[in-house]
Amino acid sequence: MRKNVDLLHGPVLSSLTRLALPIMATSLVQMAYNLTDMIWIGRIGSNAVAAVGAAGMYMRLSNGLATLAKMGGQVNVGHALGAGQKADASRYAANAFQLTALCGILYGLLCVLLNGPLIGFFRLNSPGVIADAKIYLQITCGFVIFSFLNQTFTGILTAVGNSRSSFLATSVGLVINIVLDPVLIFGIGPFPEMGVMGAAIATVIAQFIVTLMFFYFASKDTQVFRNMKVTEKPSRKYMMPVIKIGLPTSIQSIIFTGMSMIIARLVAGYGDAAIAVQKVGSQIESISWMTADGFAAAVNSFVAQNHGAGNRTRINKGYASAMGVVLVWGVICTLLLILCPAPIFRIFISEPDVLPMGVDYLMILGVSQLFMSVEITTAGAFAGFGRTVPPSVVGIVLTAARIPFAMLLTETALGLNGIWWSITISSICKGIILLIWFLFFLKQKEQKGPDPS
Repeated sequence: MRKNVDLLHGPVLSSLTRLALPIMATSLVQMAYNLTDMIWIGRIGSNAVAAVGAAGMYMRLSNGLATLAKMGGQVNVGHALGAGQKADASRYAANAFQLTALCGILYGLLCVLLNGPLIGFFRLNSPGVIADAKIYLQITCGFVIFSFLNQTFTGILTAVGNSRSSFLATSVGLVINIVLDPVLIFGIGPFPEMGVMGAAIATVIAQFIVTLMFFYFASKDTQVFRNMKVTEKPSRKYMMPVIKIGLPTSIQSIIFTGMSMIIARLVAGYGDAAIAVQKVGSQIESISWMTADGFAAAVNSFVAQNHGAGNRTRINKGYASAMGVVLVWGVICTLLLILCPAPIFRIFISEPDVLPMGVDYLMILGVSQLFMSVEITTAGAFAGFGRTVPPSVVGIVLTAARIPFAMLLTETALGLNGIWWSITISSICKGIILLIWFLFFLKQKEQKGPDPS
């Protein structure tokens, strides 16, 4: 059975779906991975959740840096494969991994050395929460290199048309995390009770195992990895295109997380419980955005290969098919969060004084899920063309607008809920504006005539 999906030939929806389903399943597994952590940490109490929530912001920040090599590598490898240039694809992949290793090592060192000031940014109230946050930050971000490598492996394999390997590796990581979390958090058998530290160690071990599996899958690939030589000196010819395409998306992601950290600081003004609500709520909300992000990765590779081959009609059909699926998923997630907020949130934190805040968060953010899914999928299509600037511009401008908007709304009767509404309204605007921009972009390309082959 073929592992790689042929994105250049055959029925469009079938090809796209065969690539997208494992990626979406991988995203769901990753979501389950994160939710498992939250379920067990939530059993310790809302203070532990607050600690992980604060430190976890720096893991989210690291994802933005990891996107630099992942996005640049994935798109360039996709373009090269579509044009039948396998040697170039291997060189792009090698340079992407070299960039990944450099960024991962430097980021990890900074987080370990500056853990005090980094956690101090959130102005947490409890000394215990602060101590746990520092421990979680040093362990998870200190070994963030494994997370970086896993993301780049996922991007390159997706560009090749092999999304099954990422699903298998991530699934194994989930199982390991599910087993290790309660063992290390609460101390089962010969293991001592380690609390938040145990959750961090479980996460790093699982990520390391996933990295080993990716190395194994890469050794079996014949299109890109077999001829990839990461020990060669980085080449400006291949490194610069990787940076050029990956940089706008990376900057957008980093700024997005930076704005989220400022938002978290505003949230902290309402107490550590509010931070816990934001952490748990965002993990629950990930049921929509992580799945959409997975589908966007499939659209990215589909568009990239067909753009490299000059198949414009196939690109248009692929985007339309993808958007149809994403719209259905966005509606389902919207209804789920708006209609069933209490039972969902209670799975993670059942403390009576925290639950009402969690219900408000899910209902308000539920309004934006459809539009957020549209934004993410459209950004993936833009990236497939190598055009990462438009989604970055829309994302940066409207995400930045959340800060003054949140400060304005919190001064009204909405209070804390004003922060949640600022996030929802900006997400709605991003989805609408980016969709219009992309449709205009496609129309312009049609007016210019066929792409040069």
